[in-house]
Amino acid sequence: MASDQAAGGQPPDGEAAAATATAAPASCEALLPHQPWGDTSLQQLRSALQQFATERDWGRYHTPRNLVLALVGEAGELAECFQWKGEVPCGLPGFSDAERQHVGEELADVLLYLVRLSDACGIALAAAAESKLRKNAAKYPAEQCRGSSAKYTAYSQQQQQEDGDQTGSAEQQQQQQS
Repeated sequence: MASDQAAGGQPPDGEAAAATATAAPASCEALLPHQPWGDTSLQQLRSALQQFATERDWGRYHTPRNLVLALVGEAGELAECFQWKGEVPCGLPGFSDAERQHVGEELADVLLYLVRLSDACGIALAAAAESKLRKNAAKYPAEQCRGSSAKYTAYSQQQQQEDGDQTGSAEQQQQQQS
């Protein structure tokens, strides 16, 4: 449900929609209420997928290559849900109930193939995700990148320049003292 619908209003249309589309979007976290996702863990999904594949004798087909190709296909199907719709605001206002259900099903397909792929690769997905979050926090320091969508190399180059400026000023001070 969109934020303006949650407040009792209708989704914007006409000029209001054009103004909304061109305005800088607020974060989804600020627009949408926190909704619980349920208590299912990645481990529970992994176990259910293992059982599902075993019951059907599909394990021999679930090689990393086959699973990643299936994952890409499902990601494409998810992308089709948004194709030709322009920028879609958080909460998917303007999507019908059937379209929202379809998005949910495609998201689930992507997640399930990702979990199965990580299992086939011997990668602990939750641990890998936590590690990647820590690396991204180091690559994108909040104080340097807040409000910017620049690639991390822009921040590392900025830091190198600042470090170089500090090194240069220290060298200049040493030269002045000599």
